[in-house]
Amino acid sequence: MLPKCLLLGLAGFAVTACSQAPADRVNEIASEFVHGYYMQFPEEVYEVGYPDSPTDRFGDHSPETLAAWDVKVNGWLNALDEIDIATLAGTPEAITWVFAHERLQALVDWRICQNALWNVSPTYTGWQFMIAGTLAIQPVSTGKERQEALARANDIARFLQVDIGNLRRGVDQGYLAPQSNVIKVIDQVTSLIEMPAEESPFFSPAARSDDEAFVAEYRNVLSSTINPAMIAYRDFLADEYQGRDEIGVGANPDGAACYAASVRYWASLPTSAVDIHRTGLSEMARIQSEMLALARESFDTDDVGGLLEEMRSNPAYTFKTEQAVLDFVNNAVERSRNAANNWFGYVPDAAVVVIPSPAYEKDSGSGFYSSGAADGSRPAIIQVGTYNPTTISKAGEESLTFHEGYPGHHLQASIALLNDSLHPILRYMFVSGFAEGWGLYSERLADEMGLYSSDVTRLGMMSAESLRAARMVVDTGIHVFGWTRDDAIQYLLEHTARNYDGVAAQIDRYAAVPGQATSYLMGSLEIQRLRRKAEEAMGHQFDIREFHDRILANGGVTLPMLGTVIDAWIAEH
Repeated sequence: MLPKCLLLGLAGFAVTACSQAPADRVNEIASEFVHGYYMQFPEEVYEVGYPDSPTDRFGDHSPETLAAWDVKVNGWLNALDEIDIATLAGTPEAITWVFAHERLQALVDWRICQNALWNVSPTYTGWQFMIAGTLAIQPVSTGKERQEALARANDIARFLQVDIGNLRRGVDQGYLAPQSNVIKVIDQVTSLIEMPAEESPFFSPAARSDDEAFVAEYRNVLSSTINPAMIAYRDFLADEYQGRDEIGVGANPDGAACYAASVRYWASLPTSAVDIHRTGLSEMARIQSEMLALARESFDTDDVGGLLEEMRSNPAYTFKTEQAVLDFVNNAVERSRNAANNWFGYVPDAAVVVIPSPAYEKDSGSGFYSSGAADGSRPAIIQVGTYNPTTISKAGEESLTFHEGYPGHHLQASIALLNDSLHPILRYMFVSGFAEGWGLYSERLADEMGLYSSDVTRLGMMSAESLRAARMVVDTGIHVFGWTRDDAIQYLLEHTARNYDGVAAQIDRYAAVPGQATSYLMGSLEIQRLRRKAEEAMGHQFDIREFHDRILANGGVTLPMLGTVIDAWIAEH
């Protein structure tokens, strides 16, 4: 049944006569959606800091519960469609409507991938990462919180058993993870099983408590419940599960449609795989030309590939200790924090700390950001890889830091998180195309800000951008154009400063999360396009601080929404 206000509207009465105004209804639907999402998927909260999700359990991904979730998504989408967005023109609720509608529609379209049936992931979408991240922020200050921590730890066994059931159904229906990722996950889970309790990321709640009885009980849960559940999961993968030989999702049912839906979900732009691939190739050529010019000017060589290999292998360009990596990153965070006010009108005072990646994910990637709490009770975290520091090039660490910290994700997320005037859906939900596009744009912006300490790290910035161009080439290559894992690894080795282990980890990540890798450069190019458009239209009136404030003001938006924001700003002038 339509809401009373819509019935009145259909009958020709003024909207003000409604029992619920359209703006109020939009806010209600968006609130139900964002809260419902983090009730359904509480293991994703650690990344965004949403405050009102369960802390005594993980999500229920059983077929019945996911089907019920789909019904809710359909209902919210239909409810938004019943509201005439024209009645919201010029109001904050118009932005809320557009964003909520886009996210809901993207979720509906993404169902074709059947992700729950083949999610064996060695990166951040894997349960091992989400559970570790969740337990790292599990509150344990009060007796009630400690009981909830025990309940959540005990729930891991159910969570993994449901996951095994989903994977079995996937096998029956032809949805499989690539075998290369299965092998990597087996190694990761084995590492978690074998490490001493005190070193396990799953032990974090107990490690942060001085309640001896709680610590003892939690230790018992880890040994008697969590470890056996992980052994069962690991043995299922090793003994029963046969992944697909092909690395790309194109080998799964409806693989081509899945890839298109995934690009739309992650990047928020409906771009074809052919166009993404071509853009990646053309951007790679541009960046390689820029790297060649820097190589000639600062390093007296035309051999960019040889120079990148030198950056990877020469001890003069790598770190000696894990602490040296952390010190290097912390120094870059401090420099960028101090410079941010010259390029942004608003820079919130939000704490961020740098930590090393835990041992079980030592070779899974190089950087990760998670938001702090809006009330300041927990700082944001920049996680960096420190494993085997003599193989980590200094060339890439500053661009990584500017991407994850200032002026990148930390600034972006903090502005949204601390803006009480935004609807929670815009504070706690982000689209990868905008979020990662901003992160990559920030790496180039840091160069304008004079933040890079040497031409070595500037070369690293260019190499990092070439990695994002390579991602567009490689992601479409493996998922649409039939590339093998070796093809993809070789392409990255030839075009970036990453070492073999780092490159292999990147490829395994792309295989696990189709489409997401395209969102970085697609988003950055769109932000750059909007900046050029504003600069040309406004001339001497263009203010870079105001441009950046406008881009970040509305929290998590889609790339098309950014275009609307900047067009409106130009019209004001």
